[in-house]
Amino acid sequence: MNKNIFFKTLMIASAVIFASSCKKDFLTETLTTARSTEFYKTDAGIQQLAVGTYYQVFNVPFNGEWNYCATNYGTDEFHIGGDPSNAPWNNYDATFNSVVVASNGNTAGSNFQWDALYQGIGDANLLIQNCLSSSSTSAAIKSTALGEGYFLRAYNYLRLVSQYGGVPLQLTPISTVQLEFTRATPKDVYAQIISDLTNAAKLLPTTGAPARITQDAASHYLAKAYLFRSSEINNSWNASFVASDLAAIGPLCDKVIANHPLASNFATLWNFTNINSANESLPELILSAQYTNDVNTNLGNGNTQHLYFASRYDIQDQMARDLTGDRPFSRLATTYYMYRVFDMVNDSRFWKSFRTKSAINGATTVAPNIQGDLGIMFVINQPGDTRFPLSKISKGTSGTNLIKDINGAQRVIPTVYVAYPAGRTTDGALNTDLTTAGQSFPSLSKHMDGHRNSLNDVVGHRDFNLARSAETYLIAAEAKIRLAQAGTGSFTDALPYINAVRARAQYASGENRANYYDGGNTLQSVALQTPGVGISFYPGNSYYESNNIPVTTAASSSLAITGVAPLPAPDENIISTLGLSSTYDRMLCLILNERARELVGEFKRWEDLARTQTLVKRVQVYNPEGGASVKTTHTLRPIPQNFLDGIQASGLNLTPAQKQAMQNPGY
Repeated sequence: MNKNIFFKTLMIASAVIFASSCKKDFLTETLTTARSTEFYKTDAGIQQLAVGTYYQVFNVPFNGEWNYCATNYGTDEFHIGGDPSNAPWNNYDATFNSVVVASNGNTAGSNFQWDALYQGIGDANLLIQNCLSSSSTSAAIKSTALGEGYFLRAYNYLRLVSQYGGVPLQLTPISTVQLEFTRATPKDVYAQIISDLTNAAKLLPTTGAPARITQDAASHYLAKAYLFRSSEINNSWNASFVASDLAAIGPLCDKVIANHPLASNFATLWNFTNINSANESLPELILSAQYTNDVNTNLGNGNTQHLYFASRYDIQDQMARDLTGDRPFSRLATTYYMYRVFDMVNDSRFWKSFRTKSAINGATTVAPNIQGDLGIMFVINQPGDTRFPLSKISKGTSGTNLIKDINGAQRVIPTVYVAYPAGRTTDGALNTDLTTAGQSFPSLSKHMDGHRNSLNDVVGHRDFNLARSAETYLIAAEAKIRLAQAGTGSFTDALPYINAVRARAQYASGENRANYYDGGNTLQSVALQTPGVGISFYPGNSYYESNNIPVTTAASSSLAITGVAPLPAPDENIISTLGLSSTYDRMLCLILNERARELVGEFKRWEDLARTQTLVKRVQVYNPEGGASVKTTHTLRPIPQNFLDGIQASGLNLTPAQKQAMQNPGY
């Protein structure tokens, strides 16, 4: 301690003691505002603890970079977008281990996910304990809050077992220093998850979605837990559970589906227009992480996921950063898998999930262009297209031989990117501009948020969808596929569930297929923009330019799948590329492809590929950085080194051999 501070403190203390000796009641007071853990034994305390646990479990993971690292990086859907701050999570190289080698302050450590999930479990344990010990007769305590506690604990343990395999099971609050932990088996962890979700489903209310946890949320995640326990990663021990688990999934999903009809248009799910806009309360939504623009409620943090999927539109010709284009951290670029998995003509989901056009918005434009003209276009064409000579067509690469905006102002487009230029049939042309200077790719728009308070503000205000019934359909479909493989039913039993989701993806009669909107176009005031800078949001996509078809408002061709062979052309292409042949492998590939089409960028992909043991092959084929290093080891995450270094066995720090025995294989 600094000596001056020490002596000043001592003198103040002495003065207080002297004064109190002169007058006994100098410090006599009754403190009524301080709270201890005793408060959590009251009804009000339990309910506030529930709200705080919601925040820790649902909201905290979407502020910062570790969550997308653990769920979107290192898959077939996304790879490094130009900014390599978290490259270890995608590349699976020597920098990814029990300690992740940081390239800068943005790099997510190996312990970030582990610590956040266990903190949420600690809060849930405290909630459960106080609900159980409470003498209250209130249903809000004995049913709702207790059910929420069980759900929240199970939710985090499902994340943990999906990422790490067996983990320590801590089912009571920790009130003293505890240093000795052992890993439970995955079998025991799943048993606890299923027990908690079963209890939650009996206790929770039927209404309140998506802001509050309901019976349907518990049923959705219970079906998911059964599906995960039945998946290939657990084949060494799950044989006795598979039949009963898969049989339980259908009824659970059917109940949820009946209460949560799909939105009629896929785009409305992402049509964020304002705080608490209509898209955040659609019946399809089962559960969401709730955000507002109240910094006190959000603790000044908010949802930052809008930052990471946006490419660097602002460094292109005649472009400038603005709120409607978002703040482009450029972490995650779309892979070529995403350009091949869709029926680009009849399936609207790609065009409603990715921004493929931006408007000129720079303060200084170059004639003949003016602000508002089409400034950037991504042509997502198919192999063999000979219409475009280069992957990047701009003044710097093509001179005056630029592409005109044939469906708009008819003026030249300053920057055009092409997935397959000059008749190319191999993937990768767009990846050549993924540099610090370029970082250009179609931006996933599901999380874009132009409603922020300033140009460089990272705090987003839109809710994050955790569960929606489109996924429930696909969970049921996968269970039917697995049941057929086990000898119960037929593979075609999955098709009604898959086709329900695909039918919503079709273009409707009268629909403008080039129409586009996203949450970026929510500017609160032009005064928030840089003076002279316009709006980069462009109310259209490159559907017609990419597909090279005439403008039409007719309904698209049906996307319904009528049998197990042949499957739709995009799926057959991927099946062939992956070298799959059995009916089961083909149908599992189909459901994984359908999950990609429907759920891309919704923080579910890594766990799906890891649990089905398809991660390695898909990353090798479709992820340009991760493919060279990925191996079976990477279907589980490394146990964080700081956890292993901090725990003990029999009162002693773990030896190197004990640490290695507790670590996942290969790390």
